[in-house]
Amino acid sequence: MSHVDVVSLIGTAVPESLRSEGHMACWIVAVDGVMRSGPFVSRDAAGASKSIWLLELARRQRDSNQFLA
Repeated sequence: MSHVDVVSLIGTAVPESLRSEGHMACWIVAVDGVMRSGPFVSRDAAGASKSIWLLELARRQRDSNQFLA
């Protein structure tokens, strides 16, 4: 099963478009170390996206197991 993380970015790692709006931190969702969604300006939004990714990955796993049966 894939590993899903919420990763925080601070300072110059924050995209310029968000820094220009005054945001000095943001969050992304990474699946197996690869950015898959974001950036988000709130941890809650990133957490919601992580939940969606976990559901989708579980669905894919279930579907692939059906082919093995």
